[in-house]
This record gives sequence, structure tokens and C-alpha cells, in this order.
Amino acid sequence: MKKIMIVGSGGAGKSTLAKQLGEKLDIPVYHLDAIFWQPGWRPIERQALVQAQQHIINRDTWIIDGNYSSTMDIRLKHADTVIFLHYSTIRCLYGIVKRRIQYHKKTRPDIGKDCPEKLDLEFVQWVYQFNKSKAPIIHQKLNQQRDTTIHIFNRPKQTKNFLKNVN
Repeated sequence: MKKIMIVGSGGAGKSTLAKQLGEKLDIPVYHLDAIFWQPGWRPIERQALVQAQQHIINRDTWIIDGNYSSTMDIRLKHADTVIFLHYSTIRCLYGIVKRRIQYHKKTRPDIGKDCPEKLDLEFVQWVYQFNKSKAPIIHQKLNQQRDTTIHIFNRPKQTKNFLKNVN
């Protein structure tokens, strides 16, 4: 595992897993949210996101967490390992509420500078619909991968066991 892509719903724990894996494997971690969101929750242009990812994937090792379906194929083409945190909707909704409380009036370390944690209806709906609308597309993309190790975890305990056995 040298080029690792982590995807899943908001609140699943992608960034936390990325950080833990990065520390264990001594691989640099890149959070797409930190690249995409500029101060004050201003998004960057798609082309800038593509360029940032091109720069990262040319490195020898990386862990990239985040979905961003419009640029997912860029990462898929170069990843040797994909981890899909495909948790229940309730688990992910719990995760985003917990995160909102934990980072109240603060910016998370995995998000762009000066983007204080927020929880708006649009994001709650995105998480609520993820397993119906986004997960099938991710599964379809993963099923097309031939030379990539794919891990799909449906429960946090599976992820913990995986992490415990990584060396």
C-alpha cells in the first residue's frame, strides 16, 4: 500500500482513518476538503482541484481522502488501494452531528483554513442520500478496477481490525 484512496459518506471517518494510516505507514495524507474549500467556505474551480490532484498522484506515496466524484477517476487510475467506508446512513448522520459538536466554532484540521465547522440542511441531505445515490456509483467504479486492492467496510469495527493489522 503506497497510493491509498479513501472514500465514503460524510461522517464515516475518512479523514480520521487517513490520518491514522498515514502515521502507521509513514505516508503523506491529503484531505480533498482542505484543498477544495478556501477561507469562508469558498470552493475552488474544478480545474484547480484536478491540478492539485495531478500534483499529488505523481508522488511515490500518498493517502487521499474524499469523494469529489467529478475527479474520482483521476485517483482511481493511480491508486493501488481503495478503502470504501460504506457505513449505515444512521452511523454517518451521527458522525456529522458529533463532528459539529466537537468542532463548534472551530475549523477541523482536515478542512480548508478559516472554514468553521457547520451543519446545514444541504449537507445533512447529502449524507442522508449517500447510500442511495452515491454508493452505487462508487461500487460500479470499484467493480471496474482490476489491479487495485479494494477494501469495503460496512462497520467501524471492520475498519478498526484492518487498521490494527496494517504494518
